Amino acid sequence: MDTNPRKFLNVPLLALLNLSVMTSLRNLPIVSEFGFASSFFYLVVAIVFLFPVSLIAAELATGWTKTGGIYIWVKEAFGPGWGFFAIWMQWIHNVPWFPAILSFSASALAYLINPELANHRMYLLLFTLCGFWAFTFFNTLGLKVSSWFSAFGVICGTIIPGILLIVLGVVWIAQGNPSEIEFSAQALIPDVSNIQNLVFLTGLFLAFGGLEVSAAHAREVQNPQKTFPRSILIASIVALLIYSFGALAIAIMIPKEQISLVSGLMQAFASFLGHFHLNWMMIPLGIMIIYGAIGELNAWVIGPVRSMHATSKHGDLPPIFQKLNKKGAPVNMLVFQAIIVTIASCVFLFMPTASSAFWILSAVAIQIYLVMYILMFAAAIKLRYSHGHVERPYKIPYRKHGIWFVASLGILSSTFALVISFLPPSQLNVGNLFFYEGFLIGSLVIMSIIPYLIYKFRKPSWHPQP
Repeated sequence: MDTNPRKFLNVPLLALLNLSVMTSLRNLPIVSEFGFASSFFYLVVAIVFLFPVSLIAAELATGWTKTGGIYIWVKEAFGPGWGFFAIWMQWIHNVPWFPAILSFSASALAYLINPELANHRMYLLLFTLCGFWAFTFFNTLGLKVSSWFSAFGVICGTIIPGILLIVLGVVWIAQGNPSEIEFSAQALIPDVSNIQNLVFLTGLFLAFGGLEVSAAHAREVQNPQKTFPRSILIASIVALLIYSFGALAIAIMIPKEQISLVSGLMQAFASFLGHFHLNWMMIPLGIMIIYGAIGELNAWVIGPVRSMHATSKHGDLPPIFQKLNKKGAPVNMLVFQAIIVTIASCVFLFMPTASSAFWILSAVAIQIYLVMYILMFAAAIKLRYSHGHVERPYKIPYRKHGIWFVASLGILSSTFALVISFLPPSQLNVGNLFFYEGFLIGSLVIMSIIPYLIYKFRKPSWHPQP
């Protein structure tokens, strides 16, 4: 047994940390559109994406423990230029994701004040801008969110409301109340005749993303060869149960065509609690959900920025972005991030509904993140050949056959999701098709070109002085 005091992460703690990274109730309305087939989709994405991400991130994190994570892994495999590109994509994918999760928080708050505001685009925009700039200000003061705070956030704002939602759905069905979906073997298998019906499936890739962040703590893991697979299995099962049954609970109560991607969760809670005469629970429940979302958001506001700032040690960032304030916060990077979030949030003004705005922002985040994951999978294969001598406390079994199988599975699934994410979902009115496709393609191209230009035109003077 490993008794090193620095290795404090056991199976339960690592499983909880994994849950805090990847589990959020905001994703439920997206998949509830599929009805009973949502359970099938969750299982498939867990097999073809979640497990490859988890196992490969664990191996790379135990082999390369320097600050930088994905930056170091890809840099060692393909060179510093690709390393900078990978860490940029990991950071920048958060920018469109931030308005999406803030709009989710705004809709939860609206149900406590005036439910009609939940899909009011101007309200969502103002809440998003005010909220994000407030978080940016707090983080410039050096605000830190501990792992225990993250754990409490996932318990308070995700697990407890998720279990309650599932229990309400079970009681609803047990009492013989009508369901908006059909429970049958035929309904479990999704209709794949029209590929546009599968576009929302890509939302699951974003839902299950982020485990490479927790893998960065691999050196603090007790007995990583056994702890990583077990904690991943536990976290995956809990996440699958919450996601699958939570999405079904929403689908049971809300007709498919009426599910809002922004406020679908609160729609379901309002209907369930109203039926069971538990309306008094809406306020405390709403506060818990808002707190869970805000806690998750605040942890991501500063974390990826600091990872990006770590590249300044290699001279990859202009001096203006290397500045730290008295609290040690990369203040200019935070402000730059807030400016991009402000621009991205304006999409609420150009989309026909709040749901379509929520989706297009999520789609951009998905596409950017998947590009990074494809690089990570490819780097894992390359490093097995070029850096086979590097000791890895956790290593994917079956030698090179194992790494090829796991990484190829991740590359193929990520590529498929990336391609279909450009299609407009059949379940949603996205308005002007040229604006929709132009926004997606333009965002991915621009966000991919910027790191190339920064790296290409970097100067020797960018290296920090010793």
